[in-house]
Amino acid sequence: MQNDPLAVTLVLSRVSASFADEEARDAPALKDISFSVPAGAFVSITGPSGAGKSTLMRVILGLMPHTSGTIVRNFSREAMVFQNYALFPWLTALENAAFGLRMQGMSRQERERIAREKLKEVGLEHLKHHYPNALSGGQRQRVGLARALAVSPDLLIMDEPFSNLDTITSEALKADLLRIWRDYGMTILMVNHLIPDAIELSDQVIVMGAHPGHVEKIIPVDLPRPRDVRSTQFFKHVDKLIEIIRSVS
Repeated sequence: MQNDPLAVTLVLSRVSASFADEEARDAPALKDISFSVPAGAFVSITGPSGAGKSTLMRVILGLMPHTSGTIVRNFSREAMVFQNYALFPWLTALENAAFGLRMQGMSRQERERIAREKLKEVGLEHLKHHYPNALSGGQRQRVGLARALAVSPDLLIMDEPFSNLDTITSEALKADLLRIWRDYGMTILMVNHLIPDAIELSDQVIVMGAHPGHVEKIIPVDLPRPRDVRSTQFFKHVDKLIEIIRSVS
């Protein structure tokens, strides 16, 4: 996936961020976050509730300011897939998939052509005229993924995309996501509290601790792909990650 092993998509160096509390004081949300994401890598971020994982995603995307530290963003187009799908209920699957291109000012004909192509990639072209309330949770998440792919991102951020899905739907979506990652060669940064999924998908796992959010440990996952999720080595990686998360929870 990486064309240049020395290239990086994202570098954070001692990044901190704060929320304003009820008395208008700064309440620390993130403290001294440092890590880098190699170009073309699949990186998962995990940790206990309250560790600031979703806050970190907002800071990386520039949706929330950081109070100190530096962020180097070596990507030109980013996209995000949300846990709760974030689809517009009054738009069809096709219109939702084309929404980012519409915001870019692309013509209707061209954006719908691209949106149809991306819906086909995620297996939903036959449902392009359906509204979100007529789609299952897995289908809604696929529309969200098609919308993200439509803008041809070099960084895809995913915030717990499997957490609202049943096991069968989740497994199918994971397989499609790995295929798309290989085909596009993009960098993926995923918030994921499902430990086996993090090991199955990732090149490295960043474990965060809470109060305030900080990086506890960065674990490389050096298992060959495709991953054998029944192998002894796979379970060793899962057990190691569970132990680390328990120690910081």
